Amino acid sequence: RACATAVSAAAYARDRLPMSRNTGPTGPEKRKDLAAGAHKTKSREFYDIIRQIGECKNKTDEDAIMRREQMMLRAILSSPKLDKEKMKEYLIRLLYVEMLGHDASFGYIHAVKATMEGNDLSLKRVAYLATTQFLNEDHDLILLIVNAVQRDLRDDNYLVVCAALTTICRLLNADQIPSVLPQVTELLTHQNEHVRKKAVAALHRFHQRAPSSVEHLHGKFRSMLCDKDPSVMSSALCALFDLITVNPAPHKNLVPSFVSILKQIVEHRLPKQYDYHRVPAPFMQVKLLKILAKLGESDKLASEEMYSVLSVCLKKAADQSGIGNAIVYECVRTAATIYPSPVLLENCAAAVSRFVASGSNNLKYVGLDSLSVITNVNPKFVLEHQMAVVNCLTDSDESLRKKTLDLMFAMCKTHNVEIIVAKMVAFLGDAQDAHTREDVVSKIGVLAERYAPSTSWFIDTMTLVFETGGDVVKPQTVSSLIRLIGEGSGDQKADETLRANAVSAYEALLKKSNRVPAALLRVIVWTLGEFGGLICGGDAHGHHAVMDLLCDASETQVEGSEVLGMVCTACAKLAARGGNGFSTKAHSLVSRNQKSKNVTQTQRARELTALLKEDKAVVTAALPYDSSCVEIDFDANLGFLEHYVNHARDKGAGEYKTEQERALETRRANSSVVSGREIESVSSGSYVAEPYHGSTPRPPPSESLASAQTLPHSEYVPMDTSGAVLPKGAGPRSDAQSSARDPTLHDARGSWGDVWTNSHDISSRPGVYSSSVAPARESGLPGAPFSEPEPPDERSILANALFSCAVSPAPPPHAAPPAPAPAMDLLMVLDSPGAGTPAPDLLGGFASASVGATGHFGAMAGGMMVGLPSAQMGMGPGVGTGVGMGSSGGSFGMAPGAVSSIPAHLRDRTPKKKTDPFADLLG
Repeated sequence: RACATAVSAAAYARDRLPMSRNTGPTGPEKRKDLAAGAHKTKSREFYDIIRQIGECKNKTDEDAIMRREQMMLRAILSSPKLDKEKMKEYLIRLLYVEMLGHDASFGYIHAVKATMEGNDLSLKRVAYLATTQFLNEDHDLILLIVNAVQRDLRDDNYLVVCAALTTICRLLNADQIPSVLPQVTELLTHQNEHVRKKAVAALHRFHQRAPSSVEHLHGKFRSMLCDKDPSVMSSALCALFDLITVNPAPHKNLVPSFVSILKQIVEHRLPKQYDYHRVPAPFMQVKLLKILAKLGESDKLASEEMYSVLSVCLKKAADQSGIGNAIVYECVRTAATIYPSPVLLENCAAAVSRFVASGSNNLKYVGLDSLSVITNVNPKFVLEHQMAVVNCLTDSDESLRKKTLDLMFAMCKTHNVEIIVAKMVAFLGDAQDAHTREDVVSKIGVLAERYAPSTSWFIDTMTLVFETGGDVVKPQTVSSLIRLIGEGSGDQKADETLRANAVSAYEALLKKSNRVPAALLRVIVWTLGEFGGLICGGDAHGHHAVMDLLCDASETQVEGSEVLGMVCTACAKLAARGGNGFSTKAHSLVSRNQKSKNVTQTQRARELTALLKEDKAVVTAALPYDSSCVEIDFDANLGFLEHYVNHARDKGAGEYKTEQERALETRRANSSVVSGREIESVSSGSYVAEPYHGSTPRPPPSESLASAQTLPHSEYVPMDTSGAVLPKGAGPRSDAQSSARDPTLHDARGSWGDVWTNSHDISSRPGVYSSSVAPARESGLPGAPFSEPEPPDERSILANALFSCAVSPAPPPHAAPPAPAPAMDLLMVLDSPGAGTPAPDLLGGFASASVGATGHFGAMAGGMMVGLPSAQMGMGPGVGTGVGMGSSGGSFGMAPGAVSSIPAHLRDRTPKKKTDPFADLLG
C-alpha cells in the first residue's frame, strides 16, 4: 500500500507528460509546465487533506478526517453533475481512504469506468492504479477490466500498454488468462523494451497462477535471455528460476549461458544505470547465483564450469561493502550447494571470516550462518576460525548466541571437544532461558559421549553439567548416562575403569555436599548401588559408609519418592554384597518406608526386608552383581504354570475368560433376567414394578405364579423378604427380618403405580380417606405400627378420582377375545373426538361410580400396556400416562349404582364439557 501511494504521487506528478517522447517542451520549460499543470489539476481540498493527514498525532484524529473525506467523496461521486476533469483527483483521494483502512467501495465503479477513458492518459493510468488497489481477482467488476485491458493492449501508446500489462499481472485469475494470452505473447516482440519486459513479467505471473496455461511458452523465456536490453533479460531470469526450481534437468544446457551472463555483469559490461553503489547489477548477480546453485547441485560437470566465475565474483564482491556482502553470502551458499571444490570453499571461509570479527551483529550473524553452511560440507575449512566463533558466545544478542551454539556443535571434533564443551558449560552457568539451558545440556551430553578423550573426563564433565543444569536435565539424558555406565563400550578393562572413576567421583561429591540435584542423585544412587563394592572391597564397614551417604543425600530431596525407592534398593544391594545387613541409617530409612503412605515405597521396603532374611544363595540370585544389562529369557506362554492350571481344572475350576468374554456373558445374563421378569408379569396378569433388593434371590417363575393369589385388600397378608405369602397365623416380621428389605414403591400407602396381585378386585386399593385397619407394610416402613394418616385435601381427592377407574368383570372363559384397540393419542382423542362419538366427560362419570376403585396402572406405550398384550386390554378414553381400562370393552364408566366420592361442592363447580379437560384440574 505504501508503494501504491508513491506510485500514485509519481503518476500525479506526470499528469502533464506528453503522449509521445518526441513532442513537448524539454529542460526547465518542461519542469515549469509540469508544476503549473499539477497546480491546475489539484484543488485546495486535496492539499488540505494531505496536510491534515500529515499533522495527525494519533489514529483517532486520522479516522475522523478519513470519515469526513469518505462522506464528502460519496456525495460528490453520487452527484449527477460530476466534474470528470477532477475525476483523477477523486480517485487519488479514494486511494488514501482505502489505504488508511476505510471503505471506498462506493467509488470502485468510477475507477473501472475511468480505465475506459481514451483521451486522458494520466486519468487512465491513475484509474488502472486505483483498480489494482481496490479489486481482487474474484471481484465482480473484473469482467469489465478484462474488456478494457483487451482494448488497451492494442493501443499505439506504449504507456497505455504497460499500464494494461501491469493490471493483468495483479487482477486476472486462472479462468481469464486465455482471453489475453495471445495478445501478451505478441507483445514479446514489441519494439519498446518496457513493453517486452512487462510482457515477460505477465507470462511469469500466468505461470504462477496456472502453470498449464503457459506450458507451451517455456521456450519464450529462454529466447528472452538473448534480448539486447538487460531489463528484459532480468525479467526472464526470474521466470526461469521458478522453472528450474521445479525441474532443473531440462535446463542443464543453459549453464554456459548463465555463466556467460554472470561474467559479463561482473566485468562491468552492462550500462552504468544498472549499478548500485558502484556494484554492477547486484540483484541480477544474486538471481544468477541462485540459478547456478540449483543447476550445479550433485552435478560435477556442471559445477566445474562454475568454479572460475564464482571465484571472480567472490573476489570482486569481497572488496565492496553493503550490497557486496550480500553477493559474498550468496557465493558461499552456491559454493556449498554445488559439487564441492576445496579451493573455492577455502576462499569462501576466508571471505566470511571478516564478518565474524566485525562489530556489527548483523554481519556476525551472516558470517556464522555462512560458516555453518561450509561446515555441513567439510568442517576442516572452518577450524582455523573456531576461536572467533567461540568469542561470539559471549555476545549480548540472544539470536547470535543461539547461532553460535549451533555452529560450535557442528564444528566440534575429537581434537577440540574439550575447548568447545568447556565454553558451553560456562555459557550454561550464565544462561537464564530454560529452553536455551535445556538445549545446551542436550548438546553437551551428545558431544561428551561422542568425542570424550577419556572416561574420567567424561564422568567429570557430565557431573559438572548435572550440577550446573540439573533442573533442566531430561529423564532421557539420565537414562542414557546410566545405560552408558552399565553397558559400557564392550572393552572390559575400559568399562571397569569407567565405573571405578564414576564411583570415586560420586563418593567424593557426596562427601563434599549431600545437596545435589535430583537428576544427578538418581545417577549417583544407581551407580553406587550397582558398583559401590569397587571402592569397598569386602569390608562391611565400607558398605555401611556408602549406605549412610546415600541415606543422607535422600533426606535433602523435597519431592524424593522416586529417589527414596532407589536408595532402598541400592542399600539392599550393598547389604547383600557386604553380608552384614543394613546400616543403622539404612535400617531406619527402610523401616520408615514400611509405614509410608506411598504404596510403592511400602511394598518395596517390605519385600527388601523379607528378602534379606532369606538364605545367601537366594539373596545373591535376586540381587546379582553387575547384571543390570543382562538379558533375561522368559517363557511368554507361561509354561511353568501348566501343572497348577491342570490341577485346578481337575478340581472343577472354570477356564480362563478374557475381560471381553466376561462382559459379554454379563450382558447375556442381564438380558435373560429381564426376559424372565416379562414372562412372569404376563403370566400373572399384571405388571409389578419391583425394585432391586441387592443380593436377595428372586424366586423361580413357578413359585411366583403359585404365590399370585386373589387376596382381598382388607385382609392383612404377611409376606417374607422374597415376596412369598407366609403361612396363615404367622405373626408380623421382627425388626431383624424387616431390615432385610428396604421400603419399596408398592409398600407406600396410596402411591400412584402400586399394583396388587389381583387386579380384578375393585376394592384392592382404597382411593379415599378411610379409617379401616391396614397392614403395617403399607406404612412405608416394614414392621412399623400403623398410624392414622392425615385427611387428604381437595387436590388429593381430585387426583385420586382422576387416576382411579373401575375395571369391568373378566370376560367369560369361552368368549372370543375383543379386537385389539388401535394405537391412538389419548390427549388428541380428548381434544378432538370422533364425529359419531360424544366428547368424554372426565368428571361426570364419577358421579355414578366409586372413586375408590383400584385401576390398572402401568406404562402405556402405543396403545399397549407393558406386560399385557393389546388383545387382552380394552382401550377407552383415558387420562394421563399409564391409565389402563377394562379388559373387554374400553367403556369409561363406574359400576352401576356406585356413588361418587367427590364432594358435592367440588363436583358442582366443575364444568361438564371443556375443550381443554385439564384447565380446571390444573387450576
